Amino acid sequence: MQRILIVDDDEEIRDLLEFDISQSGYFTDTAKDGAEGLHKALNNVYDLIILDVMMPKMNGFDVCEKIRQAKLAVPILMLTAKGTIDDKTIGFNCGADDYLVKPFDIQEVLLRIRVLLKRNQKITTSTTSGEILEMGDIEIFPESLECIILNKKIKLTPTEFEILYSLMQHFNTPVTLATLLEEVWGYDSNEDVRMLRVHVGGLRNKIETDSKNPKYLHTVTNVGYKLTPFGE
Repeated sequence: MQRILIVDDDEEIRDLLEFDISQSGYFTDTAKDGAEGLHKALNNVYDLIILDVMMPKMNGFDVCEKIRQAKLAVPILMLTAKGTIDDKTIGFNCGADDYLVKPFDIQEVLLRIRVLLKRNQKITTSTTSGEILEMGDIEIFPESLECIILNKKIKLTPTEFEILYSLMQHFNTPVTLATLLEEVWGYDSNEDVRMLRVHVGGLRNKIETDSKNPKYLHTVTNVGYKLTPFGE
């Protein structure tokens, strides 16, 4: 049974999530503040973490960042009332994989959970799939969510890894935003294009020496993105 940690200081929301998620066939664990959530995340094994932002003792952004600093590859879904693009950008830059704003529809939460778990399973099994894992200057390692570019090892978030993985399957070919949303998140939603752009920006900052003059990850105007694994 897949294990999900719910970290939220609002008891009513925490109980609602715990009930509906457990009824959907998942094992649930909970934490009532950021410090407890971080402790549980670092000392237990979870398949996914749902993380509020505004919490006592430690906010969700700091919890997310420390989880990533510990090199845990668990998918993280931010679920918070802080819904501006600046808030989302901070969350994604801290290593969150997805972001939903309160008040939420529980069916939407369950959909996002299924997508993130399915995507993470795809990453962990890709080493035996025969798909491209090395091309040009870029080599990727699904088990550790790392890539190596010109002998430099780079740690990626699960979402950054999946974007890079998807682009490698279409190397030297422009990939539409809709295609990336479908392949990475499992659905095509215009509302999430901005989220995709934020993740691509984070990925570009990691793999490029000069993100303003990219060698590998290029924007294709009015289309999407193109990966040139041999550089340009």
